[in-house]
Amino acid sequence: MTNLLQGKRVFVTGASSGIGRAVAIGCAQHGADVALNYGHDEAGAESAVREIEALGRTAFAMQADVAEPESAGRFVGEAATALGGIDVFVNNAGICPFHGFLDMPVDTFERTMRVNMHGAYFMVQAAARAMVEQGTGGSIMAMSSISALVGGEYQTHYTPTKAGVLSLMQSTAIALGKHGIRCNALLPGTILTEINRDDLADRQKREYMESRVPLGRLGQPEDMVGPAVFLASDLSAYVTGAALLVDGGMFVNLQ
Repeated sequence: MTNLLQGKRVFVTGASSGIGRAVAIGCAQHGADVALNYGHDEAGAESAVREIEALGRTAFAMQADVAEPESAGRFVGEAATALGGIDVFVNNAGICPFHGFLDMPVDTFERTMRVNMHGAYFMVQAAARAMVEQGTGGSIMAMSSISALVGGEYQTHYTPTKAGVLSLMQSTAIALGKHGIRCNALLPGTILTEINRDDLADRQKREYMESRVPLGRLGQPEDMVGPAVFLASDLSAYVTGAALLVDGGMFVNLQ
């Protein structure tokens, strides 16, 4: 394994499972020390920490609800103290409780907005402040989604948040470029995680979704590691404000 991230300090939100966990461990495999934020899955976070430490890297984990704005400064501050600074921030935490539009509960809509959009805003802001104070630049990336580009019948509360995250990365790329901070969005397609486990338990639906992917399969969390490592590393030194679609070709498959 190449050490593309040797010496870098990477912070990842929503890192106890799914894409966040895969990215956190993948960054450690490339030489990074990693700070993990998690919401509720303490066992998952602890096991991720053990895997990172087994690679000879330093790991730090903190429980914090990203929907609470004060969590952002607390996580970034304590993680930066533990790792000695921050070089890369990955905003990954998100939820998608599938529900119809006409009877969408207000609390479901508002919770999704607070976690996915407000959480991204305040976490990215806290990371950016730390990077500016540090004075050495950095890389910020956020997990948007293919859902930023297309609709979903049971995702009317979710798709706007992912479009918002994409827009946030475009605007922060402009705001933070003068500080040497790059901001980019990753747009996963259908990745098999806890967020869609129940939705894809329907065999017919899963087979249909697979049939839409030119590469012939749905994504795994590990499929997001390479793109994330690229954006975290110096290989992407002139990449900012970009949106990288990682979907096996699903988006372009109109027929």
